[in-house]
Amino acid sequence: MIRPEQLTDPAVRAFVVAVNAGDRDAFQAALAPGATMSDDGSDRDLTDWTEREIFSSGGHMDVETESDGGRALVANYRNDTWGSMRTAWRFTVADGRISHFETGQA
Repeated sequence: MIRPEQLTDPAVRAFVVAVNAGDRDAFQAALAPGATMSDDGSDRDLTDWTEREIFSSGGHMDVETESDGGRALVANYRNDTWGSMRTAWRFTVADGRISHFETGQA
């Protein structure tokens, strides 16, 4: 497992640290204005999805591997709604902030 503080890309590191801390403000700070996301290949409303899948359900990422300069992760993701699952995450970073992320089962 890779500790969040050891992740290569600073924007991705900030994202994972914010998710694991349940810190909405830090999470928003890691995102570029107008950021978007998709889950299992379908575009989702970022605010609704993150509230439901991360913040109100105790979402947590245990990163197994990183690639693509730290912008692609495989993580064991868990929350109170779905339990634990192996997930893949891919991030697009612009000007030091995440402009888009994709997640889905790995």
